Amino acid sequence: MPDVRLASPQGRWILLTTVLGSSMALLDSTVVNVALPRIGRDLDAGLAALQWTVNAYMVTLAGLILLGGALGDRFGRRRIFVLGVLWFAAASLLCGLAPNAGVLIAARALQGIGGALLTPGSLALIQASFHPDDRGRAVGLWSGFGGVGAAVGPFLGGWLVDGAGWRWVFLLNVPLALLCAPIALRHVPESSDERAHTRFDVLGAVLGAAALALLTYALIEARTASWAVALSAVAGVAAAVAFVVVERRGKDPMMPLDVFASRQFTAVNLVTLCVYAAFGGFFFLAALQLQVVVGWSALAAGTALLPTTVLMLLLSARSGELAERVGPRLQLTAGPLFCAAGMVLMLRVGPGASYLADVLPALLVLGVGMVTLVAPLTASVLAAVDTARAGLASGVNNAAARAAGLVAVAALPLLTGMGEEAYRSAPAFDDAFGPAMLICAGVLVAGSVLAFTTVRRRPSPDCARPECRTHGSVLTPPLEGDPTS
Repeated sequence: MPDVRLASPQGRWILLTTVLGSSMALLDSTVVNVALPRIGRDLDAGLAALQWTVNAYMVTLAGLILLGGALGDRFGRRRIFVLGVLWFAAASLLCGLAPNAGVLIAARALQGIGGALLTPGSLALIQASFHPDDRGRAVGLWSGFGGVGAAVGPFLGGWLVDGAGWRWVFLLNVPLALLCAPIALRHVPESSDERAHTRFDVLGAVLGAAALALLTYALIEARTASWAVALSAVAGVAAAVAFVVVERRGKDPMMPLDVFASRQFTAVNLVTLCVYAAFGGFFFLAALQLQVVVGWSALAAGTALLPTTVLMLLLSARSGELAERVGPRLQLTAGPLFCAAGMVLMLRVGPGASYLADVLPALLVLGVGMVTLVAPLTASVLAAVDTARAGLASGVNNAAARAAGLVAVAALPLLTGMGEEAYRSAPAFDDAFGPAMLICAGVLVAGSVLAFTTVRRRPSPDCARPECRTHGSVLTPPLEGDPTS
């Protein structure tokens, strides 16, 4: 039984290194959007390259995050965590030195692999190291400090872009890794799962990532209407079908499909797809809208987006407590509607927009909606399966949210007619931004209707409860437990 106490020096070191590791990934997911216009100008890249700058990272992270947790269980959680931190730092260095968009995109894909190793590992280290009496508080502190990192991300990214340059958005990860890895090696005890074995669902992971990559390519490049696009779409669908077959028939699947035998679990994940598709599309386009159309600096745009994260940090725990009293269905129905209203209010954000009159009201309404729905969404996922599979359910839900976000980033420019040079023209981008917000709002309304018609009023009294009470990420739900269990 793990016996490290949170109040001990070793406990504080463990908490520090896990916060540093998870903050690297959280910072990266929030700062890059703010840097996109400057990246495009400096590298002479079109809109498709900017989409890939976001999505190359998400493809590998979403496709491999469950495998990353399994590797930690088998080969040692500390070992895989440190490997992920160093891998992430090396890929970040390559991003910062990238001479062109192609190298940057490839480096971002490598970053996603590092993220898939360190993201589940940071939470697994806490759960494997701390005494059971301290584990809940340790997880709470880890998620809270990680949320602070997510909140600082847009502000820090904007400050770096306007000052030292966008390359430092990536280079910042290197000193963080050089601090994190030695602390982990010196102070974090090694742990593994004695039940883990040598079989890994590598084929399933490759097929899942390939399906996401091929379908994303088809959506991003669809405006060219080429044979390559058609073949990519067909190959992506074939890879997705093959993934389902492998997961159904494999002895040790990465994503056991029998978890979807719970209709409640399936329904909540469909709500997740709707909600996080809208969030992913919104935060990708909003950072561009504020800079390209409104004319703000990267720092101003990044700071402008802070209210949503701050509201999440301040109120997510109370939202979870409310869901425990009244049941999740009310909040999962109302939350997406608030978010949809916030995105409709973003239609007011155009040339000459005022922050107080136009931008802030939209973000506050959006933030209230996110606070309302995220904690009950996680609780519903955990309540939909047996307690022993709560970690797996959370991992699947987290991967689904990331996949939904990357599909939205790929599809929205296509659906709204954005051309390759749209982000260089304020009128062209503004013309497409409004329809994109309406599409996101419509997807959120669909998620609300789905939640109202499918989510149970009350979970069973003996189901697993969320440990991450405070959550600050606006792009993914929190991970809970061991994603391989």
